[in-house]
Amino acid sequence: MSTSRRQFLKSALASAAVTALPLSAFRLLSPAEVRAAIGDARVRWAFLVDTYKCVGCGLCVKACKRENEVPYDVPVSRTWVERYVVLKNGKSYIESPNGGRDGYTSPKIGESNINPDEIVKAFFVPKLCNHCEKPACVQVCPVGATYQTNDGVVLIDRKWCIGCGYCIMACPYGVRFFHPVYKVAEKCTFCYHRISKGLKAACVQACPFGARQIGNLKDPNDPVTKQIMTQRVSVLKEEYGTKPQVFYIGLDANVR
Repeated sequence: MSTSRRQFLKSALASAAVTALPLSAFRLLSPAEVRAAIGDARVRWAFLVDTYKCVGCGLCVKACKRENEVPYDVPVSRTWVERYVVLKNGKSYIESPNGGRDGYTSPKIGESNINPDEIVKAFFVPKLCNHCEKPACVQVCPVGATYQTNDGVVLIDRKWCIGCGYCIMACPYGVRFFHPVYKVAEKCTFCYHRISKGLKAACVQACPFGARQIGNLKDPNDPVTKQIMTQRVSVLKEEYGTKPQVFYIGLDANVR
C-alpha cells in the first residue's frame, strides 16, 4: 500500500460522514472565494465551461468515449450535455439522450411537442466530474480506490475498486457510474493521463467553439485562471460544501 493510500485511509477513518449543509440560493462566486479554495500545490487543475458557447453538438461526448474506453453505444458517459428549455409558464424541460452524444437536431423534447412561441429560453449545459476540493466520494470509499492527487484531481484505481458503489451514491452531482466492461466505478478524470503530459483533455480538444477549457488555478497567467478570476463564474450545487473545481460562465438558475 502506498504512502498516499495509507494517509487517505487514516483521514477517512477520522471522518465518519459527510456533513450536510443548509441549502443556499444560486449565486456567483467572487475571485476571493475561488482563491480560498486553492491548496498549497504548485498546480491546481480547474475546468471552465462557457455555457454561452456550447451548441450541443456532442463532439465532446464522442471524444471522451473514444479516449477513455467507454463503449460508444452504452447509455453512460464520463461527460454529457444537457438541453434545457424554459417556457413562459415557468415549466422547464431537461433532456440528455445518450448523454447528448449525437447532438440535438430535433425541436422535440423527448416525447413532448412544444410550441416555439411558448419558449422563453433554451440552452445547453455540459457536465462532468467536478473534482471537488472536498470530495464526498473520497471520504466514503472503504478501500482507498478513490483518491485525490496533490494537484486536486480525483482518480479511481481500478485494481483497488471493489465495486461497492458507495462513491456513486455519495456524489451529489451524479457523475459516477459502473463501467460496463470493467465493473468498477467510473467517472471523468480531467483526462489526467493527458493533462499531466501537457496535452489538452479530449473533450477540450474536440470542442470547436471553446466552450470547454482546463487550466492551472495556481498560475495567475493561465488564460483559464484569468477568466475565472475576472468573469462572473459559479459552480453547481454550492450548498453541499464540496467546493467544485468546475466553474461555469453563464450558468442559469434553472440548472440543477
